[in-house]
Amino acid sequence: MNLNFYKGKRVFLTGHTGFKGMWLSLLLLQAGAEVTGYALDAPTEGGTEALQRLGILKEMRDIRGDVRDLSALSRAFDEAKPEIVLHLAAQPIVRESYRQPVDTFAANVIGTVNLLECVRMSDTVQSALVVTTDKVYENKEWAWGYRENEPLMGYDPYSASKSCAELAVYSYRQSFFADGGVCLSTARAGNVIGGGDFAPDRIIPDCIRAAVRGAVIDIRNPHSTRPYQHVLEPLSVYLTIAAQQTENPRLVGAWNVGPDDADCVTTGALADIFCRAWGAGARWQTHADGGPHEAHFLKLDCSKLKAELGWQPRWHIREAVEKTVEWAKAWEAGADMRAVTEQQIAEFKRF
Repeated sequence: MNLNFYKGKRVFLTGHTGFKGMWLSLLLLQAGAEVTGYALDAPTEGGTEALQRLGILKEMRDIRGDVRDLSALSRAFDEAKPEIVLHLAAQPIVRESYRQPVDTFAANVIGTVNLLECVRMSDTVQSALVVTTDKVYENKEWAWGYRENEPLMGYDPYSASKSCAELAVYSYRQSFFADGGVCLSTARAGNVIGGGDFAPDRIIPDCIRAAVRGAVIDIRNPHSTRPYQHVLEPLSVYLTIAAQQTENPRLVGAWNVGPDDADCVTTGALADIFCRAWGAGARWQTHADGGPHEAHFLKLDCSKLKAELGWQPRWHIREAVEKTVEWAKAWEAGADMRAVTEQQIAEFKRF
C-alpha cells in the first residue's frame, strides 16, 4: 500500500468520527496529508473514547457538522480547498434504517448530493470517491457475486438509500464532470470488521460485547452469508482508486470492494472463528429476534478490481477476526491504542 501520493495533499473526509473514518484518518495522517474531517459526533460512546485514545483529532482539522446542512458543509469545504474528497458519512445500519427511514434517506441521499454539489462548485478538487455498500444491488439471493453492471435496487431503506446515492453520483459525473475535470467514482464495499467498531446490530461488535461479559453470544441469522473483510482492506482500495484515477481518468466509475469467495462465510462460521480467536470458553447460540428483513446471501464479484488495479486481499477472514480480537483485548486491557492501531497498519502494509 503506497500512500506517497497523499503527502501534502489537502483531503476532505466526511464521516471521520465513525469506525472506518477513524482508521482512514490515521492512514492519511501517516501519509502526510492535510486532513479536514467533517462529521457529526461519534455515534457511540466507544467511538468517542476511541477517537480520544488514538489522539487523531488534534492532528487534523476537526469540524462537527451534518452533511444534510448544505450551507455548513459548503463553508467547511470552501475553507478546506480540498484536492481529494472521500465521502464516508452515512447512516450505516440496516436495522436502524427501518426505525428511521426518513433520516436514513436524508443522510445517505441528500447528504451525498450536498457533497457532490460542493465538489461541483469547487475549483480545487481533482478526485472524489463516494463510498456506498455491497447492498446497492437487487439481491436475488443467488450463489454468485454481483458485478458493477448489475441492477441497483436495494431492498431495505438503508440499501435503497445507497442505491439512490449511486444514481446521484452517476448523474453528477455525466452532467458535470464528463470533461474529466474531476474524477468521480464510487466504491461498493462489503461487510467490514476491525477494532474500534462499537456499533449496535453488527455481528463482531455484538460478539465482543458478549465475550467481555462472559455471556453466550446471540446470533440472529447464523445461516446468512456476507463478504467479510478487515477494515484496512477497503480503505487501502479507496485510497488507491482516489489516487490512480487522477492519473488515469479511464478508471472512473463504480468499484466493487470485497473479499475473495473463500472469505464470504455464514454468520455462524464467522462466530465460530471469533470464538476460537477469543478463547476463554466463548460460544454462541441462535437467537432469532423476529426483526425486519435482512438478506440471507450476498457476494460481490471483484474481478474488475483485480484486473484493473491488481488488487489482492492481504488478510483473509481468519486473520481479519484475529486482528479484531487482538485490538479489542488491547482496548479492554487499557493499552496504548494509537500504538496498537499503528502496529496493525504496519503489519498490513508488509503483506
